[in-house]
Formats: sequence, C-alpha cells, structure tokens
Amino acid sequence: MPTDCISYQKSGYFSKLIVDYLDEKPEIQALYHRFPRIENFGAQIEEKTKNYSTENRLILVEALINQNTNFPISQAIQANIALLKSDKTFTITTGHQLNLFSGPAYFIYKIASTINLCKQLKQNYSDYNFVPVYWMATEDHDFEEINHFHLNHQKIKWEKDSFGPVGRLATDGLEQAFVEFSKAIGLGETAEHLKELFHKSYLEHTNLADATRFLANELFKSAGLVIIDGDDTNLKALFAPYIKDELLHRNSFTTVSKTINQLKNYSVQVNPREINLFYIDDNLRERIIFENNIYKVNNTEIQFTESEIRKLIENSPEKFSPNVILRPLYQEVILPNLAYIGGGGEIAYWLELKNNFETQKVTFPILMLRNSFVIATKKQALKMKKLEISFPELFLKQHELVNQKTKEFSNIKIDFSEQKETIKKQFSELLKIAEQTDKSFIGAVKAQEAKQLKGLENLEKRLLKAEKRVHLEKTARITDLQNQLFPNGSLQERKSNFSAFYSDQFVNEIISQSNPLETQFKLISL
Repeated sequence: MPTDCISYQKSGYFSKLIVDYLDEKPEIQALYHRFPRIENFGAQIEEKTKNYSTENRLILVEALINQNTNFPISQAIQANIALLKSDKTFTITTGHQLNLFSGPAYFIYKIASTINLCKQLKQNYSDYNFVPVYWMATEDHDFEEINHFHLNHQKIKWEKDSFGPVGRLATDGLEQAFVEFSKAIGLGETAEHLKELFHKSYLEHTNLADATRFLANELFKSAGLVIIDGDDTNLKALFAPYIKDELLHRNSFTTVSKTINQLKNYSVQVNPREINLFYIDDNLRERIIFENNIYKVNNTEIQFTESEIRKLIENSPEKFSPNVILRPLYQEVILPNLAYIGGGGEIAYWLELKNNFETQKVTFPILMLRNSFVIATKKQALKMKKLEISFPELFLKQHELVNQKTKEFSNIKIDFSEQKETIKKQFSELLKIAEQTDKSFIGAVKAQEAKQLKGLENLEKRLLKAEKRVHLEKTARITDLQNQLFPNGSLQERKSNFSAFYSDQFVNEIISQSNPLETQFKLISL
C-alpha cells in the first residue's frame, strides 16, 4: 500500500459495524443487498430498471426543472436533468445537511465521490448514463448542528432562532456572519473570491435551501451535479402510498426493530419510532404520534381522525416529512438510484433498513463510504519527510506516536521482550521443581515471577521516559504537525471548512483523487 494512504479499517475512525461491513464479515451480509464492487452494478441496474416507473421519471424531471427555474444552472446540469427522462439513466446519490457555507470539508468529499463514481460507471457500462445527485436535507430541523463552521480556529456562527424545516428558513441575520467570515479569511485573490461566493449564496437568496443550492451549483457546476430538494409537493405525492402505509400499519417500526435485534454485537445508530413521520409547516416540524385512535402532532393542539389524515395525505402530502428511518425509502422511491454514498454514521443506519425496503418492495441501493482526505500544505508535506513520519503513523494516538518515534530515534533498544522471555523460561523450570514439592511453593514462585516481570516493565518505562527527554525537540515537532493535521485530536475533514484549503483547482483535485471503490484515507498535498 502507498505511504500516502491508510485503509479505513486501520485508521481507527470507524465503528466495528463499518469495519465488519468493509471486511464482508458473514454475520452482517444479510444487512445489505450488493457489496460495492464495479461488477455488481450490472445486476443493480437490471433490478432498478424493473422497479422504477416511467411515470416517476417524468414527475422527477419536472420537479427538478421547477426547482432550478430561478437558478443559472450550467449546461452540464441541464444535460443531466434531461438525461433522467431516459430509462437508460440512473443516479448515484449523496445527501447532506444545509450547513452554513457547507460546514466541515467532508461535504465536498461526499459530492466529489459521487461525481467520480458516475465517471467510473460510464466507463464500465457505456450503454447507460449516470447522474450525480446531491440530496439537500431541507426538512431537517436541528439548527444547532448547521448554523456554524470553523475556519482558522474561529467559529463563524449564524445567530438566529429556528423552529421548522431549515430549508425554509429565511437568511436574514447572516450579514454579521459574513463580516466575521471576511475577517477570518484574510486578504488576497482567493479570499475575495470566497467572500463573493458567500455573499452571493447567503445574502442574495431569501432562504437557506436556495442559498445552499446556489453554493453547491457554483462549486460543482462543471461536473453536472443535480441538486434535489425533497420538500416538494409533487415528489411527496409519489411517496403518498408509503406515508399512508406508515400511518395506518407502522411496518417500519416492526421491520427495523427486527434488524436491530440482529445487531446485538454492534452499537445501534438510530432507533425507529412507532410512527416515523413528522408534520411540517413553515415554522413547525413535530413528530406524529398515535394515541386513543387519534393522530396527534406532538407539542401542538393539531390532531386528526383516521379519515381526516387520509384526506390530508391525498390533498397535502407535503405536510408529511419522513424521519431518518423513512427518508432513505423516500429517496429511493423518487430516484432511479443505484447507490448511496455517505459517511460511516450514515452507512451504519442504512444497514438497519434493508428489511423495511424489502417489505415495501423497493430496491435497496448499494451502500458506499465516501472518500476521506487529509489536506497538507507543501510545507507540511516536506516537514513529514524531514521528520521521517509516515501518513499512517499520524493516525496513532499521540502518546503511541511519541513512544513509537522515540524508540525509532533512540540508539538504545527500548524493548525488554527478550529479557522477559528469559525470565519466563527460568521460572518455568522453577515451577516444574515446585510441582514436585510443597504446593504452597508454587504460589511463591509465581509471585516472584510476576514481581521480576513488573520490575522489568518499570525499568522499560523509565528508560523510555529518559529517551523521550533526549528526543523531546524532535517529537515535539511531530506532535505539532499532528495537531495541525488533526485539529483537537479529530479528523480534519470533520472540523475545518473547505475555505481553509481552497484554490482554483481545489474541487477538481478532490474529484480527481476520489474513488469510493477504494476504501482508503488519502493524503493530498496542495
């Protein structure tokens, strides 16, 4: 394996469930449909073709045209929307919250992975077309998760109250965030470009969904990225039969709970509710609960009888919003989709959903991890070389990294394993003697062995501590570099905004380096 990458399994940043998924462990193979290999997409295409109607295609295309009416979308995007009319066209989808100015850098990596996979599929299945799709999570309502981003150790935050679906949220109040961003980004041509991008996105659009659409269009317009907003009356109408089934029969609770019972050796990402739908309005997104034969909207006075809620589904399906359990089903019903690309947490909850898809007779997509990167400056890359530190070593816990490098730099062998083995052999002989005499002597021999091994361990630790002082200056430079690339001991991509690394070629470079079929963290030097 090249020294500028590390497998996801060895990185230490993925759950046991995801590691076992990547390793195709037999005990979880029932949780997914097809493993993400290029040769498996042929069968996926065939199955989705049979399970996706022309009617849905035409409604989807009309919705996408309507959603983009007021946006100057590129010819590549227009062409991809037009291609979706053909039954030879399929989508690869990723989704993300409407984080302010995209939030952490992995927003870029998710979409880049999606775009690159479409290119690979076209090379391998030339008779078909593949369109990258970004699903905007406009119906989420957790504003605290999305109202900020980090740049140069500074938190840029949008101060505002929010109660309903965030996509409908007015962009007023972002002027102050723009001022703070302008100060943090500094001076120069790139800084001016980013300030203009922020201004046009957030200060020239009236709601967060439009602002996010503009931003993503600007970043990925040449790649033909199609952006979809699920908060759409016509698209919700396609999903109405599943909304009705959820309210009347609550199958998703039963099927997902059954899967969770199979995940006893893993941490469960999400738990289903009895009804996995919200009721939404401009300033409201609250759970629907069923009590005493009445459908109630939690924390409100709104309620419906069964006949009333049936009429609401028929006349106003946009009033219903799927939660994390049902949103994937909604996506796969309205899109001719083959694969979903997401982070480890997302894939973990998708792995809970296959039974529900089968119950609803909807094709379950291929699940793929997005690409992950660590971005280093040329100076940082040179420093790694001078300090004789490999990229995989940077993923070690800091104390482990310091210990390992200290042992490498030392002229003394800081490893008493041979001495410990010698002691163990000596006491093994003593135990044979002890077994032939008083049994109480056995305990004394074992106690003495443990004492001598403990003494060696203490000496080893003291020697390592002494050598750390000798090589302190060099290991301090190493930990300083690790802190730069792993801010606050966490992944750079989960903390830093893309603007910290941005250049004219940044997005294209990330796209070219992406390949979700390769499950590796990669180091990119810019």
